[in-house]
Amino acid sequence: VDTLFDDDAQMILAYLLSIGRSPRDLTDIVLTHAHRSHLGGVAALKRMSNARVHCHDAEAAIVAGREQARPVRLLPIRPLVLYPFRVLSYLHRPPHEPCEVDHTIGEDDSVGTLKVLHVPGHTPGHVAFMWRERILIVGDAILTWPSFGPGWPGFNLDEAEYQRSLRRLVDIEPEIVGPGHGPPMCHATPERLATLLQ
Repeated sequence: VDTLFDDDAQMILAYLLSIGRSPRDLTDIVLTHAHRSHLGGVAALKRMSNARVHCHDAEAAIVAGREQARPVRLLPIRPLVLYPFRVLSYLHRPPHEPCEVDHTIGEDDSVGTLKVLHVPGHTPGHVAFMWRERILIVGDAILTWPSFGPGWPGFNLDEAEYQRSLRRLVDIEPEIVGPGHGPPMCHATPERLATLLQ
């Protein structure tokens, strides 16, 4: 799920090697959405593995390089640690290496054992993935870096739609949440998620 920021996918390759696997063991790559920090290594991994790339239809042209992602706003300035991400997103820098999407996915589709949930708001085609009815991979719908919260301030393209998606994710009451930025949530997860709606 997602291929991180760098074009060469070195972090993912290093992890695969550390568990005794190679890129050839990859059969599918699924993207939560088409922001640079989530699709950077997709083209490299696809070349090395011949894996099928999946994302929502609303994100596919961005992944393929035919459209640019809608930029986030330049405000708010705080937290300062996020401002470089904000500026780079606004300027579409650095561009990612384009990669054709093999299959578009949407609500209630499955990729292997992952069930797809369409949770728009951060981007129009943002998706989350449920695994075994207890693990939820949420992309940028919920983050734990630089602090726990409902996405980064000002990064959601449609805040009202995002709030509906957030409520849906909270109502699932998953045991474990894998965010797009930061460590996973593994303890008292439903209770912690509920605080995001207050």
